[in-house]
Amino acid sequence: MSLAIFDLDNTLIAGDSDHGWGEFLVEKELVDPVQYKQQNDRFYADYERGQMDINAYLRFSLEPLTHFEPRELVKLHREFMAIKIAPLRLPQAEDLLARHRAQGDYLLIITSTNRFITEPIARELGVDDILATDAEIVNGRYTGELLGTPCYQEGKITRLNTWLKTYDGDMNGSYFYSDSINDAPLLQVVDNPVAVDPDDQLRALAESNNWPIISLRG
Repeated sequence: MSLAIFDLDNTLIAGDSDHGWGEFLVEKELVDPVQYKQQNDRFYADYERGQMDINAYLRFSLEPLTHFEPRELVKLHREFMAIKIAPLRLPQAEDLLARHRAQGDYLLIITSTNRFITEPIARELGVDDILATDAEIVNGRYTGELLGTPCYQEGKITRLNTWLKTYDGDMNGSYFYSDSINDAPLLQVVDNPVAVDPDDQLRALAESNNWPIISLRG
């Protein structure tokens, strides 16, 4: 059994769930539609360049969660899944997951997007576990604060190393699939790095290292 690790956004789904959640909030007018959209788009552009300030972004993106009761968030997320996530599903990505599952591999998503957004998506995809950026919850309500290490860039390695202490296996034969230059640190420590529909910076890195480059977009 090998550990098969997957990025989520723009890898297993054809878009960014974090940015999409911001768009969803804007469209439902649950945030300031002009100001929030501008900031959401700016942070996403920074992310694509590999230059996002993760702490500033988390202060921005987690704040709206503080305004809702848990049952309201469940309802909103169900609607978000139907409107924003369902159209992003990729049959070839789910076939890839199925192949690893059939080989007996352990399927792990590692994503910088927060757990509130991504855990239901991971359940839909049928993976074994997920590491995501965690938000603090006190008395059942989100506080808007980060909990622990952000699951971003080198932080993905930090979070993975902690998780491996509880995993009944090791990194021998490990895979990591990602689209983003932000994941270069983790791609460089697995046995089988794979660039998936990569951005220009990751494509150049993959080509220079002779890593496989694949597309799940059809």
